[in-house]
Amino acid sequence: MTVTWEELGWERLATGVGRVRLPGWDCTAGLVVGAGTALMIDAGSSLAEGVRLRTEAEELTGCRVTHLALTHPHFDHVFGAGAFAGAEVFGAVGVDTVPAGELREDAVRNGLGETAATEAADTLVRPRHLVSGEWTLDLGGGRQVLLANVGPGHTAHDLVVLVPGDPETVFCGDLVEESGEPQAGPDAVPSRWPAALDRLLGLGGEDALYVPGHGAVVDAAFVRAQRDALRARFGVSP
Repeated sequence: MTVTWEELGWERLATGVGRVRLPGWDCTAGLVVGAGTALMIDAGSSLAEGVRLRTEAEELTGCRVTHLALTHPHFDHVFGAGAFAGAEVFGAVGVDTVPAGELREDAVRNGLGETAATEAADTLVRPRHLVSGEWTLDLGGGRQVLLANVGPGHTAHDLVVLVPGDPETVFCGDLVEESGEPQAGPDAVPSRWPAALDRLLGLGGEDALYVPGHGAVVDAAFVRAQRDALRARFGVSP
């Protein structure tokens, strides 16, 4: 690698695995390095953020981003996808049915400029690979990651990314949030959310690092506590 994670403001989580917290909506994007390959997890809230992520990933890895996993269809996680031309794009089954115009309206309501929102919506890249259960992605050099459709929960189309290693790392999307209370918008499925977190915990185990869509990296105890809080909040039985 030509530069270090820290020099670019990224947090190194394990060998060849890191993440960055983006300004504005404090959205996390992740990066997993393979052999001449790189997987980006989420794409930021605009084309400008997508370009930033792609450029920094290339500086860190010495190669282009070859794969992009989108954890769920909210603008702050997908609107930079147009910057990753040529990447193989993955998402949960159904994520491709969410209208770009709906995402644009949500982005503008939440403070993204109309020009940036329109540009991102017009160039939005849809996942070519739709995950219904689990998908093992081989990045070469002995690096494999597991893409798992564990939802619905935060949305109807929630994808998590498990990166084996020491420690194991789980990119949770907004199924887990640390910087504030989990957001349950009109597309959330509260009755299924706690079960999605149980599946997430089953994948990662007790010693994994859990990377929320917003906020600091957490542990399994935090995820269990958030699961229990969601049960209480929405009246969901264990």
